[in-house]
Amino acid sequence: MGTNKIFLGIVTAAAVGAVIGLLFAPEEGNQTRKKIKKKTNSLASELIDALEKSKEKASSIAGNLKDKGQQYKDEAVDTAEQYVDDANDEINKFK
Repeated sequence: MGTNKIFLGIVTAAAVGAVIGLLFAPEEGNQTRKKIKKKTNSLASELIDALEKSKEKASSIAGNLKDKGQQYKDEAVDTAEQYVDDANDEINKFK
């Protein structure tokens, strides 16, 4: 999660820096607004891409954890069944 926070901070800082730089640029208002809009759209697109990658990674990790949990459950069931079988064998010895 730390990497995502760092990335979000960098993107936010870049956006703020770009807006401040454009606001102080010696250009007409229309040109400045167009540049701000273009830069904002570009940064928003980058942020969406980063979020999608994070979502895919989280989904992959969740799938791996689910699979690992199922594996542990299956092993526990097998072990329990073996103990039951062993106990039944011991009981049958006394009959």
